[in-house]
Amino acid sequence: MEGIRIKNVFYILLGSAIFAFGLVHFNMENNLAEGGFTGITLLLYFLFKIDPAISNLVLNIPLFLIGWKLLGRKAFIYTIIGTVSLSLFLWIFQHYSAISIPLKDDLTLAALFAGVFVGVGLGIIFRYGGTTGGVDIIARLGSKYVGWSMGRTMFVFDFCVIALSLVYLNYKEAMYTLLAVFVAARVIDFIQQGAYAAKAAMIISENNKEIADTIMNQMDRGATVLNGKGSFSGLQKEVLYCVVARNEIVRLKNIIKQVDPHAFVAVNDVHDVLGEGFTLDENKNPIEHH
Repeated sequence: MEGIRIKNVFYILLGSAIFAFGLVHFNMENNLAEGGFTGITLLLYFLFKIDPAISNLVLNIPLFLIGWKLLGRKAFIYTIIGTVSLSLFLWIFQHYSAISIPLKDDLTLAALFAGVFVGVGLGIIFRYGGTTGGVDIIARLGSKYVGWSMGRTMFVFDFCVIALSLVYLNYKEAMYTLLAVFVAARVIDFIQQGAYAAKAAMIISENNKEIADTIMNQMDRGATVLNGKGSFSGLQKEVLYCVVARNEIVRLKNIIKQVDPHAFVAVNDVHDVLGEGFTLDENKNPIEHH
């Protein structure tokens, strides 16, 4: 199918497997809830013993029919793959997994494992263009017809689901559920943003040309010259802007210090970098990250 990449499908399947493993062996086995549609499937499981593999599909099918135009063809196919494979792996791990990880006596570990597995699984799915349906579609509908941001819609939905889960959670399990959700959110951010995380430096110096040439010669990194103006002096100044990998920032600062010990340097985190030297090589071809 045009536009559908086998690599993306593989990683969406891998992410779904990791996500399902965490739900079965850490959330379900230790009575921990979850946000979103996953939280609703767990709510139905703990209250009525409805298999999450089935309820996940039943809950998402109406949303697919409503929201497929919002997702676009490729995203819709990836979402179908993510949702169906999640239900499949939930069924497999519930009925055919011989692994047992008893952590009821240590809910801290259970919550941490739940958060890590859910976060890694969803992070991989999101990074390769997939979703597991549910709240993502609702958030898009809310953005289009109500004017809410997707983040706001997802937060409100997650809050309501976790609040409803209090009908079967005690206060201890509720707190550990919040811990798991927090860890999962941080891990999702890391998986999505960590691969291209970098550092950006703003450099103000009387020797900008020499600094830029040294960076190019010693680090094979470029720098962009921006026009600036001192608010106090009113003088026009050139500002160098340079983005490097995280492990190169010390080397960059040493070069600046060597050329101009009095240079003003401000360093910021960059969470997503696209372009030559990061996602493209010198011939403008994509770099494969492993």
